[in-house]
Amino acid sequence: MKVAIQMSVREERKALPILLRQAQGMVLPNRVYVLGIDAVRALREAGVRFTELSREGDAPVLQGATAGERV
Repeated sequence: MKVAIQMSVREERKALPILLRQAQGMVLPNRVYVLGIDAVRALREAGVRFTELSREGDAPVLQGATAGERV
């Protein structure tokens, strides 16, 4: 599962060494990171504060439509 998070500049400084040791992720503008759940867990355990923006399962879906169905 992927999680999008955002953190302050100060928290990002604390997080970077942890993120460099963790698995792959994606860096977006404004200190937004898309990370695996293990990396997010490692940040929490290290006391890094961040805002969780969304989770992979939070994507909106059309009611009554199945995945891949044309509407």
